[in-house]
Amino acid sequence: QVQLVESGGGLVQAGGSLRLSCAASGKIFSINAMGWYRQAPGKQRELVAGITSGGSTNYADSVKGRFTISRDNAKNTVYLQMNSLKPEDTAVYYCNAHVMRSLRQGPYDYWGQGTQVTVSS
Repeated sequence: QVQLVESGGGLVQAGGSLRLSCAASGKIFSINAMGWYRQAPGKQRELVAGITSGGSTNYADSVKGRFTISRDNAKNTVYLQMNSLKPEDTAVYYCNAHVMRSLRQGPYDYWGQGTQVTVSS
């Protein structure tokens, strides 16, 4: 099995910064795309940022210029640096990874347990 463990959430004032981390462990041959999603109360889960194994990135329009996604392939870890945070960024943030468990097994879709980010005004 594969586990994704997130860390780094918390409470911050508007304009502040947080850095989220997500480490994947278990039966991993390789990881293709990784990403961060978020879900605010009463809303659908939405993509925040994604990154391929080669380092290509994409962002939701609402976070462009403020958030940066990166990854350390040697550590099977993805990061989300969040700057200039706004109250509307408040949500539970989830890590996602597309994992190959062997050369022929996968990719499988895995999710972290979620970490709360709260931005006060």
